[in-house]
Amino acid sequence: MARRCCRATSRFTGEIYTHFRESFISTIVIFVCLTFPFTTEAGLYTASDQIVILTPDNVDSVLVNSTAALVVEFYASWCGHCIAFSPEWKRLARDIKEWKPAVDLAAIDCANEDNGPICSRFGVKGYPTLKFFHAYSKPDSKGQGFREGPRDVRGLRHKIIEKMETHEEPWPPACPPLETASKAEIDNFFETNSVEHLALIFETSNSYVGREVTLDLLQYENIAVRRVLRTEEALVAKLGVTDFPSCYLYYPSRNFTRLHVQNEARTFYTYALQRLPGVLRAGNSPPVTSDLLKNTTEDQWRPFNRSRVYMADLESTLHYSLRLELAAHPVIKGEALSALQRYISVLAKYFPGRPVVRNLLKSVDTWLKGQNDTELSYSSLRDALDNIAEVPDAALPEGVRWVGCQGSMPHFRRYPCGMWTLFHVLTVQAEEAAGKDPQEVLQAMRSYVHSFFGCRACATHFENMAKDSMSHVGTLSTAMLWLWSRHNHVNNRLAGALSEDPHFPKIQWPSPELCPSCHGVKKSGEHTWNQEELLTFLRSHFSSEHLLSDYLEKEAQLLSRQKESLVARQQENEQETKRGAERRARAALAEPPPGQEEEEEDEEEAQEEPAAEEEVDQRARGEQQGGKTSEPPTWVKPEADVSRQSQRRPSIVGLKLRPPQEEIVDLDSFVNQHYKAKALRAAAAGFSRVKRRTLQRQEEPQPGAGLEKGPGLGLGVQPVEPEDLLGQRKTLQKRILTGQYTGSEEEGALEMYPHPNKRRWMSFLSVGFSRLDISLCVLLYILSSMCLLAMYLFFKNRLRLRRAKVALP
Repeated sequence: MARRCCRATSRFTGEIYTHFRESFISTIVIFVCLTFPFTTEAGLYTASDQIVILTPDNVDSVLVNSTAALVVEFYASWCGHCIAFSPEWKRLARDIKEWKPAVDLAAIDCANEDNGPICSRFGVKGYPTLKFFHAYSKPDSKGQGFREGPRDVRGLRHKIIEKMETHEEPWPPACPPLETASKAEIDNFFETNSVEHLALIFETSNSYVGREVTLDLLQYENIAVRRVLRTEEALVAKLGVTDFPSCYLYYPSRNFTRLHVQNEARTFYTYALQRLPGVLRAGNSPPVTSDLLKNTTEDQWRPFNRSRVYMADLESTLHYSLRLELAAHPVIKGEALSALQRYISVLAKYFPGRPVVRNLLKSVDTWLKGQNDTELSYSSLRDALDNIAEVPDAALPEGVRWVGCQGSMPHFRRYPCGMWTLFHVLTVQAEEAAGKDPQEVLQAMRSYVHSFFGCRACATHFENMAKDSMSHVGTLSTAMLWLWSRHNHVNNRLAGALSEDPHFPKIQWPSPELCPSCHGVKKSGEHTWNQEELLTFLRSHFSSEHLLSDYLEKEAQLLSRQKESLVARQQENEQETKRGAERRARAALAEPPPGQEEEEEDEEEAQEEPAAEEEVDQRARGEQQGGKTSEPPTWVKPEADVSRQSQRRPSIVGLKLRPPQEEIVDLDSFVNQHYKAKALRAAAAGFSRVKRRTLQRQEEPQPGAGLEKGPGLGLGVQPVEPEDLLGQRKTLQKRILTGQYTGSEEEGALEMYPHPNKRRWMSFLSVGFSRLDISLCVLLYILSSMCLLAMYLFFKNRLRLRRAKVALP
């Protein structure tokens, strides 16, 4: 044993480094098992109890070839003795939490059918059964049973130490030596070790204090602990030791100093040694005080008294809870709405804040109780928090100003610290106000955490604690103690986690320095809490008279800033309302009522069609009476037609772009209703309008036709027969339907096909084509013909050359 322990004298020796990777892997496996249980937590333990829950999926990975020893409880969830023993097993897990790299606790429910084969594999026949598994156990190992003995925390802790001392090879790499040290080893200690502190615990042979403290400091660097027996007379005489147990610090300079503690017991030694200068938890970077002065956080560092509670932390917690955390729930209903009502009610009744804050909380509580709907929008709650109702002297400060809960980095402490502090204050204030329901504050806290707290894993852990023992709370004083004890459970579970601030380590609060009378020692040497002194301390520490108002914004400034915010918000709402009205007005103007355009077109057509028909009828009657009418000469261009023609769109490749139609209509009815009047009017205009070069052309006079002089120019024209007029009218209707427009080069007038050849080329299959269209078609045809000819010549010559090569000898 001495040879093995000498090799394990320091965690910084070569053998420790060879096993470091295996130890790290085992630690990760255990951590995953604790954090993410593989099965539903239907047994007596949960992951919150810091106990590895074994299942068929993880039993081999946890027990076989592990770098840490394990103590496993095989139990049945229906067993009454197992149920009674479970609180002791949970307390033991919290007590030896710092021993985890060397030894850990596990449990498996044999009443679960899936776990039955595992319990049979390890020869378990009764419950509860405790078995010790050495590090690096083989797959066929069934563990060492714990013989009959004490089943309290102290007795189980001693039993585990005895099992560790008789551990077979290989020794757990993370476990420090547990045997006694000699004077020769102490004299040469700093030659082979680079730690800053060596703690020597002098005790008797039947004491376990030295070994317990050694394992408690297992996860800390720059310190080593050795056990020295009273029989080591040379060392005892050298240091002048008279008390057993007692602790002395030995430094590389060969100086000795006694460690002064309130009580010579394990808990006090551990607490004092963990806070020596330079002693750090393994993996944590050393805290640098100058960083705080240089402001490593978002806000400027605010000096504070660690023994006091600051109102700035409570108001910052309210702001974050009510304005940020609740904002993640746009609609609050059902159980969450009930939780919110209880939370606001407790705040309104017991929050010991400034009058303006209390007035706002009471107004929000009154408003919330008046809501009869089954759900509530957060926007309406935010309006109440911002006091848009303008309740006199009521305001909640915006923003956070952490003081006692500020952390060394932005992600440390802050809101979780403020939440714990807030509920501690509320439990104390409920007792001072003589509340009737001892669980009123606890239930409000439980429901809020369950429904709204952002850290869902934290909410699950708290719910597990509440289910476990909150029902036992029967008085207001026990409510204070319950919350205090559960806060310490959380501190114990999170000690050493990444969320722990190195400047503010997780401890069992209050510390011996903060409340010496709260700590005591039993006759057995076990630490105990003096509950009467503890209640007195809690009442004083969290009383409204003990709260400090440093770093708070003045009430006058708070109310003034809130008023300015409300005015600005009202102006913004008015501007937004005005902009919305303007947008709606513009939209109404831009979009005419449905059917208005169609009605206007129908009215125009109805007015144009009778006028055109009346005009044609008058012409026909005039011709029958003698061929004379009151119409101007045919070469005079009607102004209305010119203006209408100038507004028409130009043709693209001979086709008119028609405006998009809103619906499909019948073509025949569309022609009869829409284009009939236009076609008749164009035909009548064409009857009286001729090109100048057409007027100069001489034609054969028709029989029975007389020459007439135009009133303006005195030029003779050949009258047009009614049949020609009807033919031109039909042609015009066809061209209008096909979208063909031809503009006069000089005057922009409508050209009515004066040349038969041009009419034949420009209209084909009722589709109009321009001269440019015909020219492009001819050009493309010529180019394609030339390309085909070139390809033909190329391949013909290529074939001829290939034949010539083949013919050569």
